[in-house]
Amino acid sequence: MATNYSYACCLVGGTFDRFHSGHKLLLSMAISRSERVEIHVINDNLAGRKSTFIEDYDTRVNSILDWLEEKSYHSVKLFQLDDAFGPAPSHKSADVIVATPETVGNCHEINRMRSAQGLAELAILEVPHMLDYSGKIISSSRIRSGIIDSEGNPWIEPHQRSQNLKMVSSLDEELKTPMGVLFQGPEEFPEIAMSEALEFIDRENSAIIAVGDVSVATLIGMGLTPDVGIIDGMTKRAELDDAQKVVTTSFKNKLSAVNPPGHLTPSLIEAIEQALSNEAPTVINVDGEEDLAPIIIHCLAPIGTSVVYGQPKVGVVVQISSLEVKQRCRNIISMFEVVD
Repeated sequence: MATNYSYACCLVGGTFDRFHSGHKLLLSMAISRSERVEIHVINDNLAGRKSTFIEDYDTRVNSILDWLEEKSYHSVKLFQLDDAFGPAPSHKSADVIVATPETVGNCHEINRMRSAQGLAELAILEVPHMLDYSGKIISSSRIRSGIIDSEGNPWIEPHQRSQNLKMVSSLDEELKTPMGVLFQGPEEFPEIAMSEALEFIDRENSAIIAVGDVSVATLIGMGLTPDVGIIDGMTKRAELDDAQKVVTTSFKNKLSAVNPPGHLTPSLIEAIEQALSNEAPTVINVDGEEDLAPIIIHCLAPIGTSVVYGQPKVGVVVQISSLEVKQRCRNIISMFEVVD
């Protein structure tokens, strides 16, 4: 049975970074109301002006294509968008354009341009925002900032923030494997491995979070204060002498947290979240142990953040935060047990 569509050809334009629930709602509305749909995806040059961490054009397009295939939507074509308006001002067969509340103004401008050329104005189909778990808008920028996933869920569940969590023995092997890229170097000269690690990091666009006294001290000794440093006054489970402890005078902000070995506590989560929001370098002094802090950092940090920590007797590990890394860390946290 033929479907009665309201429109013949619908235009949709956007960046479509980190393809999320809001994008799906937008496209679903266009597809359900129109006989055919044209999706115009902003090119890499225009997208890069918004953020360094926007996915490349091919990745964004493939995410849309995968979703279209999954939904068996076939009356859709994708095009590259090379300017602010694309073909909309002069498109002869289009009769409707999809907008979010922020882009309605652009649609009105397109219609003014069409009227000046003697073309019929496009109907404007305004689609509301999807809201996340906290009632805020699901957006690519909030996903890039590390706050939510593509479905609007938090990376750390609210109940996990208020509970003391203890690592279970089944995670031993999982956590022994370095999360990231390993840069090897002699233990007595940690700056050798650290120098290679810094070459790997996009220091112009990536915040650096160093976990562990040796890593923090090594960076400071090399003239670089990390954006966040997390220390516990220990190395290899042994307390450092006063002369060996990290000199924290280069950190403008100083926080403290309580986190027993093998645990993740609300105190540590709160301190890391506060440190990430600070503009000036921040050090967190942990009473207990900071070894598991990268798990929390990746769940809370913006995409592209570089987490640096030492691998005893081997070198330095760098893990760049990404959606995949965040998902792995969320899965790991889900396996911790709640303790009093």
